[in-house]
Amino acid sequence: MKVIAINGSPRKSWNTATLLKKALEGAASKGAETELIHLYDLEYKGCISCFECKRIGGESYGKCAEKDDLTEVLEKVEMADAVVLGSPIYFGEVTGEMRSFLERLLFQYLVYDKEGTILTPRKMPAAFIFTMNAPEFEIKKMGIEDKLKRYGKLLERFFGPTKILIVTETYQFDDYSKYVSSRFDVGARAKRREEVFPMDCRKAFDLGAELAAKI
Repeated sequence: MKVIAINGSPRKSWNTATLLKKALEGAASKGAETELIHLYDLEYKGCISCFECKRIGGESYGKCAEKDDLTEVLEKVEMADAVVLGSPIYFGEVTGEMRSFLERLLFQYLVYDKEGTILTPRKMPAAFIFTMNAPEFEIKKMGIEDKLKRYGKLLERFFGPTKILIVTETYQFDDYSKYVSSRFDVGARAKRREEVFPMDCRKAFDLGAELAAKI
């Protein structure tokens, strides 16, 4: 079995990537083969509205016709047994790269019929990991948590049972003294990084193990 993780963060070794790696370690503990893909390494665009994926009798019906670095990734996701997506939250949203990836991944499977048919070849378990520096009470107050949960519902519609993990108040810099960051309590952030983030990593590990167990 194969579990793929998609990193929508520009950083390859910070919060989001670390949690995705932990999720893959959890999947591997159940015997899964794993792969981590960094979207910021790739050259691609979002959906270009060519509608070739919906052309009656077309060669690309149900498939994204655009050919670029994302083409192989879309094929890998289609062949995977489970998928884990991860993105930091910028201005209340996933990164532009993750949004463009989701457009290309999901729109190809959506049929414009009255039933709203979905053409994903098969169902598979999925997960979405979100990271942000905002505290939990703030994302609830601003409605961001509800928005992130909708991403989980979206993946569920196309792939199957989807889990989400929201990690808040993340540690952003190696050295806060180098950046304008007076709004943050650096000591509290460092303590949270030491005490809470390991628990978040454990949740990600368990999430990956749970995904693999459902395959």
